Amino acid sequence: MELKKEIFILILSSLINLSLQNTLFKENKASTVTENSDSVIIEAKESPTLDRLNQNEGEQSFIANEATAAIPTQDGSCICVPYYLCSTNGTILTDGSNIIDIRFISPSCENYLDVCCTAPLDPTEVPVTTPAAQPGNNDKEEITSFQGCGKRNFEGAGFRIKGDENNEAQFGEFPWMMAILKTDNVNPNTTLTIYQCGGSLIHPSVVLTAAHCVFGTDYNSLMVRAGEWDTQTKNEIFPHVNQRVKQVIIHENFNRENLKNDIALLILPKPFNLTKHISTVCLPYQDDVPNEAYCTASGWGKDVFGKAGNYQVILKKVDLPMVPRDQCQNELRTTRLGRFFKLHDSFVCAGGEVGRDTCKGDGGGPLVCPITSALIGSPRNITGRYQQTGIVAWGISCGEKIPGVYVNVAKFRIWIDEWMIKLGLNPKFYTE
Repeated sequence: MELKKEIFILILSSLINLSLQNTLFKENKASTVTENSDSVIIEAKESPTLDRLNQNEGEQSFIANEATAAIPTQDGSCICVPYYLCSTNGTILTDGSNIIDIRFISPSCENYLDVCCTAPLDPTEVPVTTPAAQPGNNDKEEITSFQGCGKRNFEGAGFRIKGDENNEAQFGEFPWMMAILKTDNVNPNTTLTIYQCGGSLIHPSVVLTAAHCVFGTDYNSLMVRAGEWDTQTKNEIFPHVNQRVKQVIIHENFNRENLKNDIALLILPKPFNLTKHISTVCLPYQDDVPNEAYCTASGWGKDVFGKAGNYQVILKKVDLPMVPRDQCQNELRTTRLGRFFKLHDSFVCAGGEVGRDTCKGDGGGPLVCPITSALIGSPRNITGRYQQTGIVAWGISCGEKIPGVYVNVAKFRIWIDEWMIKLGLNPKFYTE
């Protein structure tokens, strides 16, 4: 009898403890932060209701079923932010890592129903210029046709197109515009040419582009095309010219997650012959960024972001206003980047006008601005001359009121000069 009584007491005690545990779990289930505020708790669909989240008018509103993260502060409290703004160590992301829209064509497809298809550059065998020069000797080959950097052909090179109602560039209007291609050997008899990114010619043997365009890519598969305009024809008055890439130089502090220091140089085995439709762009002084200017970007990228967008057959151009740093940072903070986002000094901003923007596929291409004063040591007539202020890098969608973000070329002028010296190349092609 005593044994049955003890068993009954043990069972009753277990039921009471289980009931208490369930009660405590239900009470704490919607809690944002535990007593140990070093940990970050992600709220899932079991989060508190929308009314409870919004009970304080001054607090940020959240959608009830959208996961958020609680960030502990020094006094033990926390700040609620979208989960993707919370790093693994519990601090708020301020640099846009893994959030920004890179202006780049991904070689793989996220949707299993999609296939990776070549962008509209000739899917045929491409003739490649045979390397002839040795490293460091590129300037020994005399280039007699150089007439100065940054000369834009407003009326085209050789002919002018009419009816350009969709921002088509004139043939040869931007003679420094380069198409960076990647070759893929489908079989021993067929080589496909895939459009990778844009770039700009700063020396007959050097192309400037974004590091994210070539990072992790075998340079032996890369090719640069100069003088391209209409990607679906070879009947232009002057032909385009292809060259393999001999060397890729990526900035030593490039960060592929947030694209800080997103700059690279592609070194060619021999110089391009400079002509009316193939020439170099000027580069700005170190840290000389025009805050108030209307500049021009060019490329073959999409006209609209997402699946609805189409890559361009003919080179397009778009005029964009430069946006001051503080204004750009504030506008970017209104997006998914959050109110703590900090715009790195390796970036500049332009755009912010609805329907006018660079987009996916334009990455690596140049943003050029009119030169308003003579470059160092080279006083001259600057009418119609342009210098490269930016390299297309990333943005938040395309064509919205949010400015696009570009590599700050002026920040890297000394870095470029140093590499030119190491390579034995003359900087006059981007300074005169």
